[in-house]
Amino acid sequence: MEAGETRRSPSILREPDFVRLWTGMTASGLATWALPFVLGLGVLERELSAAGLGVVLAARTAGFLVALPVAGVLADRYSRRGVVLWAGLAAAAGAPVIALGLGWSVPLMAVAAVVVGVGQGACRPAFQALVADVVDAERRQAANAALALAVRITTLTAPGLTALLATLLDTRALLVGTGVVWLCAALVPPKGRPAATTGPNARGARVRFLAEFAEGVREARRHPWFLAGLAALTAVIATGYSATSVALPLISRDRYDTEVVLAASVTAYTVGGLLGALLVTRWRPRAQGWAALTALACYGFAPLALLLPVHWVVIVAAYVIAGLGIELFNVPWFTATQREVEPDKLARVSSLDFLLSYGLAPIGLALIAPAIDAFGVTTVLGVCAALCFLAPAAAALVPSARDFARRPTAARR
Repeated sequence: MEAGETRRSPSILREPDFVRLWTGMTASGLATWALPFVLGLGVLERELSAAGLGVVLAARTAGFLVALPVAGVLADRYSRRGVVLWAGLAAAAGAPVIALGLGWSVPLMAVAAVVVGVGQGACRPAFQALVADVVDAERRQAANAALALAVRITTLTAPGLTALLATLLDTRALLVGTGVVWLCAALVPPKGRPAATTGPNARGARVRFLAEFAEGVREARRHPWFLAGLAALTAVIATGYSATSVALPLISRDRYDTEVVLAASVTAYTVGGLLGALLVTRWRPRAQGWAALTALACYGFAPLALLLPVHWVVIVAAYVIAGLGIELFNVPWFTATQREVEPDKLARVSSLDFLLSYGLAPIGLALIAPAIDAFGVTTVLGVCAALCFLAPAAAALVPSARDFARRPTAARR
């Protein structure tokens, strides 16, 4: 079977439905990335203050977090394609309003940013569930790797392309352009499974959202490997990622007296992620869960390198390893979730994943700077590096974490 999987995996990009899904998810990722970058150009052009930028981005994050659990319930109860459609259309409608408010009304921009965030958050669990609907189980790892590659390539090339477009278009036009990209995300993806008509999810609007979301939580609790992995991922993002985001610019400036270290490290992280996505298209370790958690722990090398008085090349190399490890974790993680979770609860479990792993990141970012002021950058980086190494190691102790499955691989075969 493994040989057959190797031969068939490249053909995933020849499947029309997957290509449409890939295009839609790539468009949503590009639009999500582009908004803060384009608003940053508005700050440079003095059309928006730094404080205004913070308010707008915080509003988008709030909309994202509010939408996640609701979208998870809707995507399991109704058509996942329909959720993507309406979420994308909402984000597409919000982008021009942000452009309208630029330069004269930060409150209007913030309200529109909430709408964009709602669209972004609603898309996430529905897209994850659509992958399971569109792609058969044997090729999902290749599909998730192809999606990860698209994200990394976009992150690597989009800044230069956006800067080039900025020489031809003003900030408002670029913001409207993000709405056009959201339209692509809304309209291009294929149909998934039909809307649920049987089973516990077909009870209509009378069933309370909280009760249905609680069903998703109970489904997540049935998979100890999922809870352990999610706790490890949340710890790494909330501590390691947050600490390096705050400390890297400071260390680049104070220790090395150049912005080159900052730019090179951020680029190295993306390159590492690209390499990881390429590797995981074919790599099938025997104990996939343990391998993925080991890769996740590799993020600890980033705060560790920032902590030590090393040549800046070592920091860049650590960021390559961190990016590599993140994708070697993400792709098997998403694939295992799509395989192990009950299909009619997949969107809700995915929304729980995003709600905790990404939802707690802003809290980590908010606490890291005061912690650095109170305890010093060395202490904070040391603690965060230790947590990045220890949290995945603790998750690996859960028996089902070995294969990211409730049953051992041999038993499932």
